[in-house]
Amino acid sequence: MSFAFVDGALDRAEHLRNDPDALAALWPHAQLLLLDGDGRALVDARQARFLPPPGALAALDPAQAMFLGLHGGQGWFALPTEALAVEAPARIDLRTAAAAWPALEATAYAQARAVLHWRARHRYCGACGRALAFSRAGWLGHCAHCDLEHYPRTDPAVIVAVSDGERLLLGRQAGWPPRRWSVLAGFVEPGETLEQTVAREVFEESGVRVRASRYLASQPWPFPSSLMLGFEADAEPDPPVVGDELEAARWFGRDEIGAALRGESGDDGPLLSPRISISHWLIEDWWNKGNRGR
Repeated sequence: MSFAFVDGALDRAEHLRNDPDALAALWPHAQLLLLDGDGRALVDARQARFLPPPGALAALDPAQAMFLGLHGGQGWFALPTEALAVEAPARIDLRTAAAAWPALEATAYAQARAVLHWRARHRYCGACGRALAFSRAGWLGHCAHCDLEHYPRTDPAVIVAVSDGERLLLGRQAGWPPRRWSVLAGFVEPGETLEQTVAREVFEESGVRVRASRYLASQPWPFPSSLMLGFEADAEPDPPVVGDELEAARWFGRDEIGAALRGESGDDGPLLSPRISISHWLIEDWWNKGNRGR
């Protein structure tokens, strides 16, 4: 797959989450990932990952950090920036970092972003409102008052390359840069299958009727906690009619998509999602499959 936050995943070593002695042994030589409240990573003057100064970890208790996993026998942990009194030259959003950083670092930061966001927004029990106590290396919040357990959550969303056999359906949101278009996407609702979500979301956003859909691939999308489930779908050639969610939706021909993928759209053609996204991969996959059929 040629999109971000997939390759280079850590060994999550789930068995170590209940072993504080093992985690403490990993701590002195750990890789520590620091993210601010907006999910940006600390970087040095070259826009590379910022490394805390030697000895900085000694002042911290590893129980404060989220244990992410292992790579090459080394432990990787995540902390919010305010936990460590250090200054970095700059900060970078993970979309920008993913386009330039090695896959291992980009993927680890995506994991860190998701779990730190969960921790920051789930400090209290959703049932009784009491403060949570965290264990299992940060992956479990327990309410001592009502005995409920709270775990990190991921929100599943479908993202769909919809075709009528000759054309590809793309939409755009009002806040996007001019000429930016993407495949349609939406969150799974309770009690739905993924295929039902595909049909519902495409119809709600564009008025186009889906006949069938097939799962292709997935991408963690830590902005802040989604899992994008990529589909291709066969649809009726209905004229798109948008509702409240999109500014516009339209069918694009194969030549238009090919030119956009090559960066040859000119001043009036579509601009596609960045290459780090599964959206771009789905568009490219649709175009490649159609060309093989010619």
